[in-house]
Amino acid sequence: MATVVDQAKEQMAKSIENTKENFSGIRTGRANPALLNGIMVDYYGSPTPIKAVASIGVPEPRTLAVTPFDKSQAPAVEKAIRDSDLGVSPNRDGNVIRVTMPELTEERRKEYVKIAKGKAEDGKVAVRNIRRKAKESIDKAVKDGDMGEDEGDRLLKELDKVTKATTDEIDALLDTKQKEILEV
Repeated sequence: MATVVDQAKEQMAKSIENTKENFSGIRTGRANPALLNGIMVDYYGSPTPIKAVASIGVPEPRTLAVTPFDKSQAPAVEKAIRDSDLGVSPNRDGNVIRVTMPELTEERRKEYVKIAKGKAEDGKVAVRNIRRKAKESIDKAVKDGDMGEDEGDRLLKELDKVTKATTDEIDALLDTKQKEILEV
C-alpha cells in the first residue's frame, strides 16, 4: 500500500512542475522566451503556438528576437505579438522581430507578485487535493481490513511529510520569483 504515498509523491512533483511553468509566464525585469508561450499565431488559417512557427532568442537582457521559420509569416507573427496582452510593440527588422520589454513600474511589479502568489496558492491547493485523495485511500484500506491501523498511521505520517516538503518547495519557488520580479 506504500504505492499510495508514491503515487501521491509523483502527482505532487507534477504540481511543482506545473507551478514552475506558470511562474515562467509571469514577467520579470528581463526578457524570457517563456513570456511568449501563450501567444497563438494565425498560421495559414489555423491558430498555432508561436514556438511552432518561430525561434525565440534573447540577444539582450530586455529584448527578445523572434525569427519565423517561414519568412512569409513574419507579418502574422508580428501581429500576434502586438495583439497579445504583453503590452509590447514589436519592431520588424527584415525577418527578425525584436520585442523590447518596457521597464516595469513599481505598481506593475506588485501586481505581478500578486499573480505569482495566486499561482503558488493554486499549486498548494492541487497538492492538498492529492493528499486528501491519498488519505481517503489509506483510510479505506484500514477500514476494509486490507492493512492494519499501525501501517495506516505510518503511511499517513509519511504522506504528511511528503505534503509538507512539497508545499515548502512551492513556497521557496514563490520567494525566488518574488525576488526576481521586485529586482530593479
